[in-house]
Amino acid sequence: MTPFKTLLAAAAVTFALPAFADSNIAVRDAYARVSSPAAKSGAIFMVIENLGTTADRLVSAASEAAARVELHTHLAGEDGIVRMVEVAEGFEVPAHDSHALARGGDHVMLMGLTRPLQEGDEVALTLTFESGARVDLSVPVDPTREDAAAHQMQGMDHAH
Repeated sequence: MTPFKTLLAAAAVTFALPAFADSNIAVRDAYARVSSPAAKSGAIFMVIENLGTTADRLVSAASEAAARVELHTHLAGEDGIVRMVEVAEGFEVPAHDSHALARGGDHVMLMGLTRPLQEGDEVALTLTFESGARVDLSVPVDPTREDAAAHQMQGMDHAH
């Protein structure tokens, strides 16, 4: 293979890969949603993949797009009402597996948006893992997007 073809092949692979940290963590299908351009909060969804041989845990998220950024999930109370709650311990990402942050489940919550978010905008987001790995993302705002993670999990019994 000529040096030029090698360079082209390497560039093609680089652009085809999901966002990688300096570790074995990869993020794909990330997107943000807000209920309206005037919303004061929003959520970010994605699939986190752990390509390594040991489990890791997403422990925090940060963004200048919001006054507070928390890891949340939905829980049904005894009264049957589903509430969003913070998950202070974060989300485990098992070795050689993935963890979906999807509508109706685990997600990154943006509270006190610092500016209106509209379709086509991008949100800078940093994910921090227990291992010390960090992933910096530029997440598109797409209020109409279908949740790839939810489709992937349909019909599967996951205990994530």
